[in-house]
Amino acid sequence: MTAITVLAHGVGTRADLPIPVNLAIAAGGLAVLVSFIALGALWPDARLRGEQAGRPLPTFVQSVVDSRVTTAVLRLVALALVGVMLAVAFTGPEDVPANLTPWAFYIQFWVGLVVASLLLGPVWARVNPLRGIHWAMSRVAGEAPGAASLSRLGYWPAAVALLTFVFLELAFPGRSRPVVVGTFIVVYSIVQLAAALWYGAGWFARGDGFEVYSTLMGRLSPFGRRDDGVLVVRNPLDGAAGLATERGLTAVVVVLVGSTAFDGLTRTTWWQTGPGVAGDAATRPQLLGLVAMLLLVAALYVGATRLAGRTGGIDDGPAQYAHSVIPIAAGYAIAHYFSLLMLDGQLTYILSSDPFDRGWDLFGTARNAIDYTAVSARTISLVQVAAIVGGHILGVVLAHDRAVRLAGPDRRAQARITQYPLLAVMVVFTLGGLFLLLGG
Repeated sequence: MTAITVLAHGVGTRADLPIPVNLAIAAGGLAVLVSFIALGALWPDARLRGEQAGRPLPTFVQSVVDSRVTTAVLRLVALALVGVMLAVAFTGPEDVPANLTPWAFYIQFWVGLVVASLLLGPVWARVNPLRGIHWAMSRVAGEAPGAASLSRLGYWPAAVALLTFVFLELAFPGRSRPVVVGTFIVVYSIVQLAAALWYGAGWFARGDGFEVYSTLMGRLSPFGRRDDGVLVVRNPLDGAAGLATERGLTAVVVVLVGSTAFDGLTRTTWWQTGPGVAGDAATRPQLLGLVAMLLLVAALYVGATRLAGRTGGIDDGPAQYAHSVIPIAAGYAIAHYFSLLMLDGQLTYILSSDPFDRGWDLFGTARNAIDYTAVSARTISLVQVAAIVGGHILGVVLAHDRAVRLAGPDRRAQARITQYPLLAVMVVFTLGGLFLLLGG
């Protein structure tokens, strides 16, 4: 029988997994270990080409994708959708199950952004309506006075923006209330636009947490750009390997992995009958738990990568290997949110027919109910386990390729030794991720 558990994040439910937990956890850890051994034997030299790799797409496709008209249309559509969400948040039904905005924001946007980016690339950079608003405002405001100092910030602003969002999603009291969601969107937009007016349009690529998240996930897309700007079809690992190391990047990946790990912790029976027993009102335990999990992930990752860097004579190990955490973050996101997207995500389409609760049926879905048989528990379990294990295996591949590239052909044995701390952390993350997902 499938049990339903309330999630820690804004809205939704999930199905428990009807598979042998101990077997799944052990097999996951073993798969990561075997992949490391295989890489040592079969991948002696660096193979990933980063931004130089890929087969060009047809010229017509590139011209359409890069067209200013395409960009303007996409941003106007996105702006209109955000406008509807805000109108529903502030004037629609007060009941969370009847209000479109929390479901559209937490599921279709936050979770759907991962899927869209993995399939198509950094879509939010193209669709982001804040970029369109900023373009119009900058025509009046003129040049950005702080543009020259933007590069010194790195990705730290995005890390702060993402941390603010995950606090809302996982710990803020009343986070599901439509007014709370609407207020967050408004305040977040004002802050982003103010910063962009000071630092210029380049701010969004470093300070908009959602755009940075989409861009990082888009590194694993089969579609990307070479360093000459040409759109290409490529090995997704080439895209991740081509990520430049910048300050703050480590903080971003730690927030992504640590917050999802905390989400997994809040699903456990221990949490729900202990620190989180008060549910939405348990703000202090939620905040302390989130901070503790972020610090734990940071300590494990930074400690391992610093040790790997010292062993291999590499400067700034955490930044050098940050790209290897991208598939792990993607795997965690898919594993934790797949059932939410496939099941509770249906409510967005149901509510969209009558967003203001006025008896409308715009799309013929107003009388529909969530079909919890749309995806089976077996399918959910397979996707979730595959996402976590697969994400860690890809992370091992990326770390291995980077290690042998930095070491050079004359230091292959040392390159293998430098990976031991990373391997240990990857195995711990795999076992921990599967336990929090399956064993709670």
